[in-house]
Amino acid sequence: TIELEQSTIRDYARQLHLATLGSQFMKLAEEAVKQQLGHLAYLEALLSAEVEERERHAVARRITEAKFPKVKTLEDFQFGEAPLIPAVQIRKLADGGYLGRSEPIIFLGDTGTGKTHLATGLAVEACRQRKRVRFTTAAELVNELTEAKNQSELSRVRNRWLRYQLIVIDEMAYVTV
Repeated sequence: TIELEQSTIRDYARQLHLATLGSQFMKLAEEAVKQQLGHLAYLEALLSAEVEERERHAVARRITEAKFPKVKTLEDFQFGEAPLIPAVQIRKLADGGYLGRSEPIIFLGDTGTGKTHLATGLAVEACRQRKRVRFTTAAELVNELTEAKNQSELSRVRNRWLRYQLIVIDEMAYVTV
């Protein structure tokens, strides 16, 4: 009957779209028995695992949807090698307050100074805060808007871009007017 109960629980979890619960309930049940936890503590651990996994998937989905050419994080940025970049200010920006205030962030500097890395790192932080993010180059954006205008789809494309809470436009200097 234990196997039947396990099968039934897995089926219920699948029907309720609780994949983590369905895959971890036995392991967590065994841990709960070993630690002499009660039913409520076991249920809390099980639901916590489900929430954590959903959060991880949501952030991963946001990062994928952002279309970064390469995912770079602020943790990976070598502030020691870029002494002119204020690490404290960048870390403060990572909190995302500028998004709520609709403030633009512009990185200026020579090629190879870390502008794209910093912009991507801030955008990854926004993804971690469940913000809708999109990364593009200025040339790609201009091409997309021009093509949309030529196909009389400019309002549809504009509306899609308006859904994003953060848009990173890279390589601004490479677009000629």
